[in-house]
Amino acid sequence: MNAVPPLTPDSATPEAAGPAFSPLYRQIKALIVRSLQAGEWKPGEAIPSEMELAARFRVSQGTVRKAIDEMATENLLVRRQGKGTFVATHAEERVQYRFLRLESTDEASAPRSVERLFLDCRRLRAPAEVARALDMKAGETAVQIRRILSFDGTPAVLDEIWLPGALFKGLTAERLSEYRGPLYGLFESEFGVHMVRADERLRAVPAGADEAELLRVPVGTPLLSVERRSFTYGDKVVELRRGLYHTAKHHYRNELS
Repeated sequence: MNAVPPLTPDSATPEAAGPAFSPLYRQIKALIVRSLQAGEWKPGEAIPSEMELAARFRVSQGTVRKAIDEMATENLLVRRQGKGTFVATHAEERVQYRFLRLESTDEASAPRSVERLFLDCRRLRAPAEVARALDMKAGETAVQIRRILSFDGTPAVLDEIWLPGALFKGLTAERLSEYRGPLYGLFESEFGVHMVRADERLRAVPAGADEAELLRVPVGTPLLSVERRSFTYGDKVVELRRGLYHTAKHHYRNELS
């Protein structure tokens, strides 16, 4: 690996416009994130050992460990006992639905299967509110995806997903239907876009005629509306998702700390 010049507060952290000083471990964290952004280590791949990173950045192993601990807490990296530290990926079975918080109200009857039906995938000029949410310029192209998630054959989620067109060239309904893994796994492997965090807004809404037909519920049925913005490295927003959840047999579970 190429040698890295000695760290200084101004050169090490990407937030150059912020405070002049940042703790050393935070500077190391910023450099590791920069390498993730550049694709040096892909999702699912192992990163160098703490000793190797300490030599690369000319700092102590303890400083590197503190940076990696914070990144593991933020789900950017995953530690595996006896194997090393890996870039987090949505392709892993245990985390592939990390952003899907819908759970069965009865643990004994947890869904045995999750089915996805893609209704359409279109490229079009982003509506003004979508462009604003995705930090896009007015008139830029976006990808709109509509799909239904069913648990054990019963529709539970109607999703409308918006993506920046420039990042997802070549994404089609056929490709979505062919892919068997999680949607975010496809975004990682084929488009190099890794979702690392999200924020959400929730409210209750009545089902309109179209939503009621797709979710097989009466018009006016209470639904949970979840609007999510997902971010990649550097806090760049890369997805706007508007989901309608039928929660008659499920609840929306979140953990606060």
